[in-house]
Formats: sequence, C-alpha cells, structure tokens
Amino acid sequence: MSIETTPFHAGELEAQRRAGVESIASSAGSFIRDAMPEQHRDFFAMLPFVVIAAGDERGCPWVTLLEGDEGFIAAPDPRTLRVAATLAAQDPLASAFGSGTEVGLLGIELATRRRNRANGVIRSADDGLVIDVRQSFGNCPQYIRERQWRRVEPSPAPGAIVSERLDARQRARIAAADTFFIGTGFIGTGFGLGSGTDSARSEEESPSQGFDASHRGGEPGFVCVAEDGTLQIPDYAGNNFFNTIGNLIRDPRVGLLFVDFETGGMLQITGRARIDWAPTERHDPNAKRTIEVTVERVVDRPAALALRWQREDDAPLRLEVVDKVIESDWITSFHLADAAGDALLPFEAGQHLAVELEIPNRHGRVGRSYSLSGSPFAATYRLSIKREEKGVASRFLHDRVAIGDRIEARPPSGDFVMPLQRGPLVLVSAGVGITPMLAMLHAAVAESASRPVWFVHGTRSGEAHAFKAEVDELIAQSHGVVRRTFYSAPQANDTAGVDYDAKGWITAGDLLALGAGLEAYYLLCGPTRFLAELSAGLEAGGVSPDRIVFETFGPTGR
Repeated sequence: MSIETTPFHAGELEAQRRAGVESIASSAGSFIRDAMPEQHRDFFAMLPFVVIAAGDERGCPWVTLLEGDEGFIAAPDPRTLRVAATLAAQDPLASAFGSGTEVGLLGIELATRRRNRANGVIRSADDGLVIDVRQSFGNCPQYIRERQWRRVEPSPAPGAIVSERLDARQRARIAAADTFFIGTGFIGTGFGLGSGTDSARSEEESPSQGFDASHRGGEPGFVCVAEDGTLQIPDYAGNNFFNTIGNLIRDPRVGLLFVDFETGGMLQITGRARIDWAPTERHDPNAKRTIEVTVERVVDRPAALALRWQREDDAPLRLEVVDKVIESDWITSFHLADAAGDALLPFEAGQHLAVELEIPNRHGRVGRSYSLSGSPFAATYRLSIKREEKGVASRFLHDRVAIGDRIEARPPSGDFVMPLQRGPLVLVSAGVGITPMLAMLHAAVAESASRPVWFVHGTRSGEAHAFKAEVDELIAQSHGVVRRTFYSAPQANDTAGVDYDAKGWITAGDLLALGAGLEAYYLLCGPTRFLAELSAGLEAGGVSPDRIVFETFGPTGR
C-alpha cells in the first residue's frame, strides 16, 4: 500500500458509512497511490486535453478544460505533471492558478472510455503548469459515452456570457447532455480526492488535500433541471470511494462543466450542493442518491475549445444471439454473431464490449460493458454475465434475451490486455472476474508456451465454479501453463486435489509462492477489496507497481 494510512478523509468515510460500504476504507489504499505508475504517466502524455478542478480567489470551485497539441502533457517522473497550456482570460480560474494552488485532474479518453484521476499542487504556473502529484488512481469505464475527437483551426472565441442563473438555452443544453464534469474540494484544510485522517496524520498534513475532478455520464436527460433552476443529478453505483460526495459532506460548494462537444463551447457553473440520500421522487430509478445543485454563478463560453467530438448515436454493431449457455448457478454466456452474417471486428484478449439494450419501461437505452470471455480467434463473441439481483441489464439478459434476439453494441475496446513484453504472466481472478482471463488463457495457449503462464482462480465452490471444463481442456492443450484453483467454501462433494487445490481466498503470499518472480506481469480481475489486498501484498513482496495491472468489476446494479 503506497499510502500508510487510510486515503480517505472524514467526509468520505462518513459517506461510505451511510452507503453501507465502510469496509472499503480498510482495503482500497493501493488503488490510490502517492505517485503515478508508468501506465498512468503514458496515458496522460497521449491526451489532447485534461480536465482540472480548483477554487477561484473566493474559494468557489470551478471545472475547466485545458487542451493542446500532441505531447502537451508530460510526466517526466512519477510525481510530476507538466501541462504546456494556459487558461484563457475569460476562464473563471484564469487568475487563480499559481504556485501552491491545489488542483484535481482528470485524464479521460472518450474514444476508449479510459480515465485516470490525480490531485496535487501547482509548483509553477509560468508558461504552463508544473504540478506536484500527491495521489493518482484509475477508474472503470462505466457511464462514459464514446466519442471520437478532432481538432479545428483555432479562432478568437466570442465573449463569455456571465450570469447568476441559467437561461432557457443553457437549461436545454444541460437537459440534453449525456456527460459533464464535477469538481469538489475542501479548501485549505486537508481534504479532497482522499485525505488520510488518523492519529498518525492530521488532515492538514495529508498529501491528498485539495480538489477532485470527476466525470459523470448517463442517458441524455439524466441531469434534470427543475423549474427553479436547481439541477438534480443522479448518483449511480460506482467505485464506493465517495470522493465527490465525501467532499460535499465537508463543503457543499461545487463546480460543474458541461462541454458542447459539437461546437467546443464550455458551460461552467459554480454553486452549492445538497445530498438527498433517500430520494422519494427520483427521476432516475437507477440513482442511489441525488445531488441537488443550486446555481450561484454561470460562465458560458461559446467555441472556447479547438477540439470537437463526434458520437454515433446508434451503436454500429448489430449482433444476434446464436447460443445461450448456463455456465454456473449465477453466470450465463451469450454467444453473438454479426446479424448480417459478416465477419466480426477483431478484439484483443481482455477487452470488453459495450452493449446497448432496449429494456421495456426504461427511458432510453441501457448501456453496459461486459468482458469478452471467448477466444480472440473464434468466429463469435462471447459475453459471460453474472446475474445481479438488483441489476437492470443483467436480469433482462438472463430472463428475457433468447437465441435469435438482436443486441446492439459498440466495437470492442479497453486497455486491460496482455502485455507485449514476453515476461512471465500470472492471470489471477475471483468470481466473474474470470471472464477476461479466459480470453487471455485462450490467447496464451495459442502462443504455444512462448512465455511461462500461471492461471489462478478463486470461487466459492464447485457449484459456482464456471468454465471448469473449458479451463481443463485449455490446460491440457497447453505446453506448461500452471493452474491453481481456490475454493473459499467447498461443499461436501468438492474434492481437494481434484476439483480445487486450496481452501480459502487467494492471497499475495500464494501468488509470490508460485515462483513467477519479480519480473512477471500480474494481471488481476475481481472485486475491489480482492484487488486492493493482492496488489498491496505484491508490492510489499517486491513486485513493481508497473508490473501489476488490474481490472475491477463494474459498479453493482448492473
């Protein structure tokens, strides 16, 4: 664990307690690092823009966007980000950036639905920003709407329109939006993206104090504009860190940014938020909570950006269910072919497929991302989906979708893939986290043992052990792939040494005992706590963070 104490401040801990997920605080520290791993540094360096949250001279939070040519963001070392761009004079944060300014950053690539977050302090603001990074962590791709970007020739932007309330045109833009960015913080008292608070470190001394910049997405209209101009924002199930809501518990001030992706306009808002923990008249049944924002100031900047984004409203892939297979007591596989009989787009082992479902009595399409669990060399896609009791999409797929039905999807995407380097590979999964690992096992076996591979999986018992026969067959075909299976609660008919190798949960000690070595790549997929404990234990055992790659389950309620 990179940060010695809990990475969460008192507000975040309170939010976790109220949501019933307080145990996350004891195990999630390894996700929130005090420096950027190599993959985060490389990711920021390839972006055409970055989202930044900070406070103005009065302490009011705002969110803005900085853009630049390729390479305008650089990470010369794990604790430094250089941004070769400055804010326009019309930006409400233009005069606020200076040495010592706390900032929250979000790097997001809409086309691939990848995002990383960081927070830190500006060291220098001369001819760009030099930021000392205090914390860095990644997020899952859930709720990100795919868009492709392009750049137009910069031109002088029209003057900003400043007001204290939203006009009719601005309300309509918000009501039609499927994406916005939110910034929160607790200025000057040691809080933000996650600030440790215990007897060993006061909030004032925490390296994580400052601001958080975050993405929010949903179907068009997911942000409701009330008659009095109040914004009602649904809070969906997420990573359970509660960075945004935790900050709002400590300080209700909030900043919002709505980007006009077609024209490059930015609608920046600052105001105050109230959290409704049990909304009785929620406009979105998927919302766990509602954030109600009272608008205090608006800065509308038409054509402020040279970037433009385009989204295909209709998912381009038309797929047909050609087989439906029950894999265990809670996982069912859907085999998909092109509805017109054409060849499917290729994918890399570990990537996911974003499907869009038309579910009766639901407003708009319901989008979800599921790992592709089949062989990258197969003629069909396979999605192996766990049925969640409260999951709108998973229940619909399990209960209503049958062979012959059609599903729309977007092309395979995702960067949780096998490393190009040829070092030893340890594939580790728990529960339904096995799905991307199956695709990787298919790919590894096809490589004909060009590198040592270990396949480690944990599940409850034989009754819940999905894909056992398939893995058995792949192991038999391989040239030396080593398998280890863990049952946390084996049943009377589960035989040790035959059905499973060890009783209990997978630990970092178990992985280190494999003998793959410190040069191996450890790919992990499973629940948040499982990943946090394994990655922390591997690092403690000497494995470099750059050789630990993980993929969390999406939020519950799938």
